[in-house]
Amino acid sequence: MFSSILAAGETQAGGFDPMTLILFALFAVVILMMFRRQKKAKAAQQQQQAKLATGVSVMTNFGLFGTVLAIDDAENKVVLELSPGNTATVHRQTITKITAPDETHQGVPDDASSLTGFSGPTGHGEVPVNESPDETILRLNKDNNKDN
Repeated sequence: MFSSILAAGETQAGGFDPMTLILFALFAVVILMMFRRQKKAKAAQQQQQAKLATGVSVMTNFGLFGTVLAIDDAENKVVLELSPGNTATVHRQTITKITAPDETHQGVPDDASSLTGFSGPTGHGEVPVNESPDETILRLNKDNNKDN
């Protein structure tokens, strides 16, 4: 009886089970795909870092949008201008995306005279340009009464 157990163990050790071969093949495929993905990510990051220059609009991995003011290669730091007069220093690797500047955003106007194309909340046309404050109050009250 003991010799039959040893004989069975020797036959198993001599040849590979087909399931073991499939398991090793799947393991090898998973490892190769991981290396391929890492290689692609590294290439994309190097391409991104090559595009990084002063004046470029960027996004960081924690959601800050800004424009690059300065790059310190020795310290791996980038100074970003988040809004006029507000800067932040971040690590170079936190920059995840170079964004295209937004052409539609023109900033806040200096005065309200540039807002003449505004249509009122009721949608009854444009706001008159040379309207006095008293006329504005009367017009708004009139529009409010029409809604009620």
